[in-house]
Amino acid sequence: MNEEPPQPPRASRLRAMGRALGSRNYRLFFAGQGVSLVGTWMTRLATGWLVFRLGGPDAAWLLGVVSFAGLIPTLLLGPIAGVLVDRWDRHRVLVVTQILSLLQSVALAWVAFAAERGTGTGTVWLIAGLSMLQGIVNAFDMPARQSLLVEMVIRRDDLPNAIALNSSLVNGSRLIGPALAGAVIAAAGEAWCFVIDAVSYLAVVAALLAMRLPRKERRLATASIGRNLVEGVRYAFGFPPIRALLLLLALVSFATMPQMVLLPVFTADVLGGGPYTLGLLSAASGLGAFAGALYLASRSSVLGLGRVIVVATVVLGFGLAGFSQSRSIWLSAGLLVLTGCGMMIQMASANTLIQTMVDEDKRGRVMGFFGMAFQGAAPFGSLLAGWLAVPFGPAVVVLGSGVLVLLGGLTFATQLPRLRRHARPVFARLGILPAAAAGLNAATELPPAGQG
Repeated sequence: MNEEPPQPPRASRLRAMGRALGSRNYRLFFAGQGVSLVGTWMTRLATGWLVFRLGGPDAAWLLGVVSFAGLIPTLLLGPIAGVLVDRWDRHRVLVVTQILSLLQSVALAWVAFAAERGTGTGTVWLIAGLSMLQGIVNAFDMPARQSLLVEMVIRRDDLPNAIALNSSLVNGSRLIGPALAGAVIAAAGEAWCFVIDAVSYLAVVAALLAMRLPRKERRLATASIGRNLVEGVRYAFGFPPIRALLLLLALVSFATMPQMVLLPVFTADVLGGGPYTLGLLSAASGLGAFAGALYLASRSSVLGLGRVIVVATVVLGFGLAGFSQSRSIWLSAGLLVLTGCGMMIQMASANTLIQTMVDEDKRGRVMGFFGMAFQGAAPFGSLLAGWLAVPFGPAVVVLGSGVLVLLGGLTFATQLPRLRRHARPVFARLGILPAAAAGLNAATELPPAGQG
């Protein structure tokens, strides 16, 4: 979060973009995820379109309900899942979550095939139930996945690059998945998107099983889950930089969700499009996010990310406000490139800073709070979006979201100097920042991150 250091020449930055791929385990994960995430994005788009098609006049509200059902488990279970991830073998947890996700996609395909000739909200409630089951799986998957990244890379210095590359993979697949889903839906129906997603999970399961991770001795947990949870809360929210990053992430996630949830409504009712248009708009957002992730992967240091977060949040806010007023498909797509870029840079930068500062024995718990902020606040945004879109219309809801994001980014900017003062000792302790630059005496013992 400190002042940005001089960046190396562009050629060196380009060569360094893939440095985390030098670790065999991360290469396997990257390849398996590359296949699986295409299927995941296909399922996300197909789920939204299926609910919109079956929901009739209540489609906007039902889209919010289904999104709420899929995200609320992270809010309720995220902190406890983080405690358990710190106690369990993270690799084994991730294998189990991927297998359960595969089975959930199979169930979605069965429901969609059964509903091909029917309409109504009965099927929508089945989809909402399956989305909730996936949300329970995701509550454990996110802290396990994020915590395991540090074990996949050989050098800890490659962790920020691994996080950025993972973000680029998520959003690179977002370019392919929605476009492919639009074509599959138009040709064969939503159910086949879920079938493809189920098959794609086999790639990441195979990659995880092929990894050779160093054996780690885990300390026997003597404290209760409740005590570990309280310790994690005090650690994460007692250190101002981590607290501020989590709160900003929660606000942005809450405020950005209406645009994501209401995208099928914008596509059909505002822009007059269909599945292909929805795929185009989703891919545009993914293109922006992919570009943002590549920018982060090219950075050589975590220093200066605080300023980057401010700029990204402001860009996201203006992009949301502009999208809400657009009535042109191509202008809307261009604005979604901006929102995707801003959202990805803000989220991935916060993730990188938190993962850099957190102590290893509390990583799972803090990433549980990260998941709670990223996905736990989103269900309330989706539910509120579906509710408000009926009386006020989707454009007004998304415009309000853009204003809220702008206010959050500007507030974070006013706190940045104070947050930098708290972060400098931690960066100095980790060797990222010289002690002299941090304004510290070299003989002074530096405190852990949670004691700022």
